[in-house]
Amino acid sequence: MQSNFVDYVKINCRAGHGGAGSASLHREKYIDKGGPDGGDGGRGGHIILIGSVNLWTLLEFRFKKHFRAQHGGRGGKSRSTGADGDDIILLVPIGTIARDEEGEIIGEITADGQQLIIAKGGKGGLGNWHFRSATRQTPRYAQPGIEGEEGQITLELKILADVGLVGFPNAGKSTLLSAVSAAKPKIADYAFTTLTPNLGIVDYRNHQSFIMADIPGIIEGAAEGKGLGHRFLRHIERNSNLLFLIPADTEDYAKEYSILLNELQKFNPELLDKGRILAISKSDMLDDELEAEIKSQLPTDVETIFISSVSGKGITELKDLIWKKLHE
Repeated sequence: MQSNFVDYVKINCRAGHGGAGSASLHREKYIDKGGPDGGDGGRGGHIILIGSVNLWTLLEFRFKKHFRAQHGGRGGKSRSTGADGDDIILLVPIGTIARDEEGEIIGEITADGQQLIIAKGGKGGLGNWHFRSATRQTPRYAQPGIEGEEGQITLELKILADVGLVGFPNAGKSTLLSAVSAAKPKIADYAFTTLTPNLGIVDYRNHQSFIMADIPGIIEGAAEGKGLGHRFLRHIERNSNLLFLIPADTEDYAKEYSILLNELQKFNPELLDKGRILAISKSDMLDDELEAEIKSQLPTDVETIFISSVSGKGITELKDLIWKKLHE
């Protein structure tokens, strides 16, 4: 069964060609040799991306990958300009990046309603009226239209969220998201149950809220493509803050946290500039003595908290800590 979440597609685009200019000569009763009056050709249609907050996936482009915009109309007599070709509008989620065939970024969609032309229509040709002169009073030629841009465009989606959950498989990320929001991610007792990012809106005090993203689990070597590799690491780039989850039954907390940091740094060093919180999940199994012992092993350069998504332990305090980080 295919997932409805699609975050990477390649589409083929061809903008419309510009219409040819007209080489018309004015003809009217009682007017001898009226001269050139050819109009310009119309612009070819663009292919345009527009951001929409109502979308969260590039699923539509899995089924339709070829887009051809309309050509511009030819110029006419009496200096009339040809009609512009109709543009093709493609709605995409916020966080979509468009790249050309060389992998260079054309632009990115970061706001609702934002527009980005990914294939420009060709300019219409000039009519012969533009080429008249004192020595060339009846030019019988006009410019052809310019061809529209054509090529393969890569669309890449990076999830936008206030806080992203980072951890190894089965760290309790999906369980936490389901406990604090209405999201229903897949939860099971084996690795990589989360194969696509999940978003949830977390209710906070006084009718306020923030967005939490459950990113599929990282493993050592993810930055080199192991496990789910680069495919989902890029989503972390768009999260304002990062919440690291390490389960209470881990053998070496400092080592696991260090591995997670190292994978993020190798993928993109700027990720380490984001706000960080370290949560020890599944801590309902701990007594005070064990909790104190684990706390002594944790790194001191990050705020830590013990939580349990099942019993609710520390969840309110975690929300407070996240809210504080978002507004520092």
